[in-house]
Amino acid sequence: MTYGGGSRAGWRTAQVGGLLALAIGACLLTALHLVPPASEISPIRRTLSEYALGPSKWVFDLALLLVAAASAVAFAEVARRRLSRSATALGVLWTVSLLVLVTFTKTDWSIGPSIGGLIHRYTSVVAFLALPAAVLLLARPVFPASAGKRWLARGLSVFSLLWFGTILAAIGYMMSGGPAWWRFLPLGLIERMLVGSAVAALAVLIVGLIRLRPRDTGPAMSSPPAESRYP
Repeated sequence: MTYGGGSRAGWRTAQVGGLLALAIGACLLTALHLVPPASEISPIRRTLSEYALGPSKWVFDLALLLVAAASAVAFAEVARRRLSRSATALGVLWTVSLLVLVTFTKTDWSIGPSIGGLIHRYTSVVAFLALPAAVLLLARPVFPASAGKRWLARGLSVFSLLWFGTILAAIGYMMSGGPAWWRFLPLGLIERMLVGSAVAALAVLIVGLIRLRPRDTGPAMSSPPAESRYP
């Protein structure tokens, strides 16, 4: 059976491949915490991008590229099924942001500030917000008949955004006279919780896309019944 520009089996296989790429990318990021010399970086105080400043940069970059590939496949399916234009746009932002993060590494403060580091910082903000927001918009159309999975996707997305909110709260505290937010906040831990929950939400979304049937996408993907087409 073919629909929407390709066979159902072909699109499903692509999603399974994307889920596998996402899992491998997550495993590579986890390995950076366990294998020297990258394991010497504090996961509490240092952000994930710190790995890109050392000899393990290629592992970090490969992990992000795998996640980007999985994301591209997932949001291509979202666009093909016309589930949500807003979510598709956010998914594109997230995917492109990952590529930008690979291209521009974070600032190496032992050398000094750089334009590339500034681009990396603001791109990270876009990425942190875009993915959970996209999953929130897609939870209902991807899981129309499964409240449990729908709320799991939403819960992970909200959890990710709440972690980002702690950074905003810390910035507000600093502006009211408190210490520099990056000094008293366990930024590495917060970022790992933020990213981990967002990527988990993406995994749940991909599983939903794999199982989503043509008729679950609504009237745009199917013809109206014969009795409704004639008076």
